[in-house]
Amino acid sequence: QVILIESGGGSVQAGGSLSLSCAFSGDRRDCMAWFRQAPAKEREAVASITRFFTMEYSGGAKGRFTISRDDAKHILYLQMSNLKPEDSAMYYCAATKYNSDCVFPLSLSDFTDWGQGTQVTVSA
Repeated sequence: QVILIESGGGSVQAGGSLSLSCAFSGDRRDCMAWFRQAPAKEREAVASITRFFTMEYSGGAKGRFTISRDDAKHILYLQMSNLKPEDSAMYYCAATKYNSDCVFPLSLSDFTDWGQGTQVTVSA
């Protein structure tokens, strides 16, 4: 079992930046990812990172978001810049045992562990 706790969400104006963190503990998980879900929309993948630091991004995140992990500190990060109103959503970190599950397109059902989410709101 893995416990994931997100933090760092908030409100920002368009063009601004936010940094999300996800503290994790418990069993080792090789693949970790960020997902987001806006009201009335399906949960979608944002970025993933393997134990070997291979990173992948959704088309909308590429070039603006950076995922990273510090396994010594047990923290997963998502640095977001040039934020847009359409980035507004609840952001979740998730984890799974297998590096192969980190390849886009990600499948929600592959991820066994989820945090409670942190809200990001971007105003125009």
